[in-house]
Formats: sequence, C-alpha cells, structure tokens
Amino acid sequence: MAHSEHRSDDALPVESTPTTSAVALAVSTVIFALRSDGEGGGASLRLPLVRRIREPFEGEWALPGGPISAHEGLAAAAGRNLLSTTGLTPTYLEQLYAFGDTDRSPGERVVSIVYWALVRPDQADRATVGDNVRWFAADELPRLAFDHNEIVDYALWRLRTKMEYSRIAHAFLGETFTLAELRQVHEAVLQRELDPANFRRQMESSHAVVPTGERLTGGRHRPPRLYRYNDSAPLIDNGPLTSA
Repeated sequence: MAHSEHRSDDALPVESTPTTSAVALAVSTVIFALRSDGEGGGASLRLPLVRRIREPFEGEWALPGGPISAHEGLAAAAGRNLLSTTGLTPTYLEQLYAFGDTDRSPGERVVSIVYWALVRPDQADRATVGDNVRWFAADELPRLAFDHNEIVDYALWRLRTKMEYSRIAHAFLGETFTLAELRQVHEAVLQRELDPANFRRQMESSHAVVPTGERLTGGRHRPPRLYRYNDSAPLIDNGPLTSA
C-alpha cells in the first residue's frame, strides 16, 4: 500500500498516514419459524442454514447471505439473498446488527450487516430444502462457519426480549388466531410454559388483541374465539409491522 510522505527542507523524519485495506461488505439473515420436528412433538423455534460450497469453511453450515452489490440497498440485498438461497420471503425483516471483528473471516476483512426475519409455518413449508439447505432447532445448532453461532445467539436474545413487550408474535401467525395459538408462540420462543388462564387475562386486559366475533371451525369441542391484533392500541415497539 502506497504511503503519503512529506519531507521538509530540513530533512525531518518521514510521516505517513495510516494504511487501510479493502473491506468486503456482506449481508446475512437469521430466519426464525415455528416448525414441528416431524416426530409428533409440538412446534419449536427453528431456522434454516445453508451448507457452504467454497472456502473458507467449505462444507460447514452457515446463515444464508451473500455480497451486496454497489447499487443495492441493504434490505433489498438481504431479501435477494434469502430468496436465492432458501426461496423464502419473510413477513418480518429487521436489521439486527453489524458484525465486523477483524478476525471473523480468514483471509480478508468482512463486515456483515445482519438482518433477522420471521416467517409463518405456511411460508416456511415453501422453503427450498435439500443437501445444502436444512432447518435446525434454534437452540441446538452445530458449530457454524465464521461467527454465526454468536450471531444466532444475539438474534435469539433480541427475539425473546421483544416478545415480552411488542406485537412481534403476530409475524408467526395469520391475520386471525386463537389465544391458545398465540400462547403456544410465546411458549415456543420463551421456552417455558405459561398458565393459560393468566395468559388470557393478560392479553385481554392489555387490549393488544381484540375478538373478531368469529370462532375457529372444524374441532370436536366448542370452537374457540378468533382474535386479531388491535391496530389502534398504543404499542411500545411495532417494528416494521405498521400495517399488519
């Protein structure tokens, strides 16, 4: 790398500006969905990973992502990379953090702008899966390429924190839902059982959800009431779900 030098008539010591090296910019996304393990158990929080097909970390699992083009917005790059690697179009997409430790990628300096996304089960079912794309339990991941385990841990912390005070659970559900379905989302994300009666009282007293006047059909017992999120209720944090 060339140095900028200055020498006076008195032959003072050379002064040089700090050297800089090229930094690659990439985007990655942590995608969460509630999915069954296929063995008769309930739905759990899972995310898709892609197997790397080149060095570094060839053959290891990593978050979906890729480079950002010179004329592309960050969110657009995240969406494009998600679609090309997993076939997913998220309901909820939010920028998480920028990860840029100098040693996070062997051979070159890479700064990753990381997004996190939420998809409904019906959307997750349309994901591309195969030898190089697979769903994993969010809390039981293998060792991932780069610092992607750390990134997932951070995304899980953000998701669980927001679950306590925002309407983010809506991104896992349809437009209408039962309180039991809403409670199951909270339980799966927070990894603890919630008392159904207390949860019902908390939801109804918060005015965050309102009954639609309809009931879920198809069951053998008395059909439960259907609810929707109350768009008029003041929310501490609504994120991108402003029109949901």
